[in-house]
Amino acid sequence: MTNKDVSILIVDDEFSVRDSLCQWFKADGFNVDTAESAEAAFEKFKQKTWDIVLLDIKMPGMNGIEFNRHIMSIDKNIIVIIVTAFATVETAVQAIKDGAFDYISKPIDPEYLTHIIRNALEKRELAKENVQLRKRIEDLIMPDDIVGRSIQLKNVLKLVKSVAPTDSTVMIRGESGTGKELIARAIHANSSRRYAPIISINCGGMPETLLESELFGHEKGAFTGAENMRIGKLERANKGSVFFDEIGNISVKMQMNLLRVLETHQLARVGGDKPIEVDFRVICATNKDLEKAVKNGEFREDLYFRLNVVAIDIPPLRERKEDIPLLARYFLNQFSKSMTKPVCDISEEAMKILMKYHWPGNVRELRNTIERAIVVCEGEAIQEKDLSFPFKLHEEMAGEFDQSLESVEKRQIRKVLEKTNWQISRAAELLKIDRTTLYNKLKKYNLSK
Repeated sequence: MTNKDVSILIVDDEFSVRDSLCQWFKADGFNVDTAESAEAAFEKFKQKTWDIVLLDIKMPGMNGIEFNRHIMSIDKNIIVIIVTAFATVETAVQAIKDGAFDYISKPIDPEYLTHIIRNALEKRELAKENVQLRKRIEDLIMPDDIVGRSIQLKNVLKLVKSVAPTDSTVMIRGESGTGKELIARAIHANSSRRYAPIISINCGGMPETLLESELFGHEKGAFTGAENMRIGKLERANKGSVFFDEIGNISVKMQMNLLRVLETHQLARVGGDKPIEVDFRVICATNKDLEKAVKNGEFREDLYFRLNVVAIDIPPLRERKEDIPLLARYFLNQFSKSMTKPVCDISEEAMKILMKYHWPGNVRELRNTIERAIVVCEGEAIQEKDLSFPFKLHEEMAGEFDQSLESVEKRQIRKVLEKTNWQISRAAELLKIDRTTLYNKLKKYNLSK
């Protein structure tokens, strides 16, 4: 911004002050005008917007303090600099409390006044840049993969909107692939902690000792191989949020350690004894029956109640089939762009199959199915032949849709296990679920070789 882009209105009942300041700032190239009273200044405000107002406090009619409040009620971004005599410094301080940027005492030193104006303009530009940066950050962190119009999903998003501005602990439940982490990120993105990080921790994917080091960090020499001090994820999440995925899979020892951190807001790195203050919001997810785990003594009751303050249940995709066309077309658009393939539609027959399928892997499986279909698609629309599933959609399967969904899932899992000769890793890969989830389902359905 150059000086000619900055407009200054000088409001003072003394002609000599108005005229000398006007000449000074015009010589510097500013866009300047004057008013001999608050009432005259009101007329100037009707004609244009002003960047800076130099405002005398003592004027006949409306005084500067009252006029400053009117300016702030019109636009708080206008820079008001109070001009006052020594005897009215306390009044000038009150004007600053009412929103004025600064004050200067008479007799006025134009050099010093110019310095104040430069500072004010720089501060305003920084404030504008800050707002723009925050808007860009919000645009980057707002998850856009939550797609759907079903009443079930709308209820989930309504709850997300309600709980996000609070600091309450949230427990998200749902089958594998339903998008629990997306919901966690949506909560964080709409919270007051959104400018701090959200750290995700997969509790089911690592041994206890490794998880402990990941969460709490370690001091140099804490164990063999600890050549340097390492900050843990809980420490790095300070002022932000921590997403504990598969929280039901952590060991009893880790449950106790985590409970202590949540109660004291302090932790100590592995191998250290110095307490470190931490402040983070907890969002966790599980597809495990935690109530049953508590009853069986596998999960601490006190930790369960600390985590389960607000519960959000994400329905499986098979229970919100009206979302399938929207999701399918969303993924179609996403992958056709990334692969630069001109696939822009899904045929009617292909969509019917997508609607019939029961999606044990939920949204994640639908996403993978569309990605695969675009890879093999030779035309502009995905056809029936382009779709493939871990299990073929046999006619007899279609006929089973009216039966219990659990029984269908159980049969599919058994079929894949038999096909892979009960290789858990391979079966989990074909089912598009992780090994822990598969083990949970084997236990749930009492399946064994």
